[in-house]
Amino acid sequence: MKNLRIARRYAKALMLIGKEDGQAEVYREQLGAVAGLIEGNKSLEQALCNPLYQTEGRRKVLVALVDKLGLAPVMKSFLILLFDKSRLPFIGSISQYYEKLADEVKGVARATLVSAVTLSDEAVQKIRATLSEKTGKDIVLEVHQDPSLIGGIVTRIGDLVLDGSIKTQLLNMRETLKRGESA
Repeated sequence: MKNLRIARRYAKALMLIGKEDGQAEVYREQLGAVAGLIEGNKSLEQALCNPLYQTEGRRKVLVALVDKLGLAPVMKSFLILLFDKSRLPFIGSISQYYEKLADEVKGVARATLVSAVTLSDEAVQKIRATLSEKTGKDIVLEVHQDPSLIGGIVTRIGDLVLDGSIKTQLLNMRETLKRGESA
């Protein structure tokens, strides 16, 4: 819970700056890249976040990394602020929440589509267009295949799940029969 609160606070602050200076998308890319780099490299994460190492040495590592990556001045300041406030270990959560905020600002919704069989590009585009029409947002669709569904598709947009799979229909029918109701 604390992790989410911290992520939300810092992501919102960076988003306000990004909206103000028109660099929100640049910050999204840079924050995601730095978060991925730190979380993907355990020795770097230890060098930056482990309190057993001296603070000044860890800060120098961060400054060298930021300079080497050629980040925007605001992003440099933001990362140093995270370090100074001992919030750098939360950079992955901050980056994820920032992405959500950036998507909202751009009018984008992320969705996953799981189908029993591989869908044609045309079918995926039709589903994307329908979801876009229903939500009023641009849809970024991540497509997966799961043969255990037997048939049909399951779509998830945020907390909304649209389950049109045969597996679910069979489970629902079984429950109806168990209760002794007529279908």
